[in-house]
Amino acid sequence: MDNEKVFAMKFSKVYPLLVAKAERKGRTRQEVDEIICWLTGYGEGELQEQLKKEVDYRTFFEEAPRMNPNCHLITGSVCGIKVQEIKDPLMQKIRYLDKLVDELAKGKAMEKIMR
Repeated sequence: MDNEKVFAMKFSKVYPLLVAKAERKGRTRQEVDEIICWLTGYGEGELQEQLKKEVDYRTFFEEAPRMNPNCHLITGSVCGIKVQEIKDPLMQKIRYLDKLVDELAKGKAMEKIMR
């Protein structure tokens, strides 16, 4: 899938998939929300507003209040691609989120996920 198709995906369509991935492994929607808010700077209400507005991935990250200054510490692979080596800044942010939810689903402690 090319990047523009990913960027145009509605965040409100991807969000339930992220939650489902975590819940299948015994984690909660609240933990997913906490990770999203940690990464993007959204508050819980702002996150819910973005979901209601059905913004795309591009808009979701462009309107993020502030990316966490420690997001550069997120390393590892998602779909065989090292997140720290992704050149496109928007794709890197999307993959950061994927990586954090993967870590949550694998049972990693919240304190370690939120570096």
